[in-house]
Amino acid sequence: MSLIQTPKRQPDSPSPASPTSRAVQRPRSGPAALLGLLTAAGGPRYAAALLVDALGTGLLRPFLLLYGIGVLALDAGAAGLAMSAGMVAGLLVLPLTGRWIDLGARSLPAAATLLVRAAGSVTLLLADGLPGFTAAAVLLGVGSQSWPATHAAVVSTLTEGRTRDAALAAGRTLRNAGLGAGALLATLAVAGGTGALQLLAGVTAAACLLAAGLVHSLRVSAPPAEAPQPRPSAATGVPATAPATAAAADPALRRITLLSIANLPFAFTFDVLEVALPALLVLHLHASAAWSSGIFVGNTVLVIALQLAVVIRLGERSRHTVLATGGIALTLSYLGFWAAGGIGGTAAAGAVAAVSVLYTFGEILYSGSGTALVAATAPPHLLGRALARWELSMGVGRALAPAALTALLAVGPGALWPVLAGTTLLSSVAVARLRPRG
Repeated sequence: MSLIQTPKRQPDSPSPASPTSRAVQRPRSGPAALLGLLTAAGGPRYAAALLVDALGTGLLRPFLLLYGIGVLALDAGAAGLAMSAGMVAGLLVLPLTGRWIDLGARSLPAAATLLVRAAGSVTLLLADGLPGFTAAAVLLGVGSQSWPATHAAVVSTLTEGRTRDAALAAGRTLRNAGLGAGALLATLAVAGGTGALQLLAGVTAAACLLAAGLVHSLRVSAPPAEAPQPRPSAATGVPATAPATAAAADPALRRITLLSIANLPFAFTFDVLEVALPALLVLHLHASAAWSSGIFVGNTVLVIALQLAVVIRLGERSRHTVLATGGIALTLSYLGFWAAGGIGGTAAAGAVAAVSVLYTFGEILYSGSGTALVAATAPPHLLGRALARWELSMGVGRALAPAALTALLAVGPGALWPVLAGTTLLSSVAVARLRPRG
């Protein structure tokens, strides 16, 4: 099957004068709608690949470190350094992935990321020391970092407007469910010993290989979009020069670059849940670790339950406005965590749990609008580079977050939460100001 489509441009917010287009852009929510949106970009085969990616992502972080320590008997510090090298390698490859997408490729780069991850799992099985483990970590890091951009490019080719936003949200819903399921599988594998870990690595390799074949069989591509043609000069009637043509596309890509820079504090969001809150609860409030586990589970359930519905509900709002509002919600939640920490005792842990609901709402708004905003703003011939820049900022932010958050928390909650709140608020203001005028 060959699906060759030219991505269509959509405004940042739908026109209020067109009720018929509004009806098209407001997909229904619910389980049936989730299934329909998952298959909107590529059908059941692509939905199966999304499931493999979700489970693989859930397995990767806990499983890879445990494999290095438990099976290969590596030092925890050396294994962690190898994993960091893999993530850095993935970030370095992202710009190349973006340029590949801009040549018109869609399903092929997505399939390649899965194939690289399959190779990483096989390398892990064959590894007998730190060099082999590092090679596996690099392959897995490259595949994992490039997948979001390639997936968004496929969805942007096969869907448009608010349907594209909803399809991206449906993929994120599945991804969050996969994170939980993958982490559970990793936990069970650890309980099963070395043999179970090796079996899980083999199953992961086979699943990624199968998913790569399914995605490649779709053969989705797009004609390489051309840069805007130069207009004749009003004074001479002669077409503008090539530099003027390139300059015509620069404002949109420049705006996306600025959005990506503003995204850096937003990217700390996920590690607040995974790093900062557990450390705050256990080390500073001396609360049971069950509190942080409960908050994590509650966050995951709320995101799975509400992500798609919220994106659909806010389908008539500007994506810039939704993203900025998400930043304000996150800012207020950080200040709430700061205030809750000053209560002391079990009441403080309960207050942190209550504030985490506001934090989750901010996360839903942020994750539901960020990639969709980039896909809607990017010129067709620069879609890949735009998505790569956004994902690069996400990756850099997540790479910096653990060290930055723990360093600030070591100084004290009074250093961590105001800094997070201030930088996130500044980013929200920047996002709002970057909205095109007129």
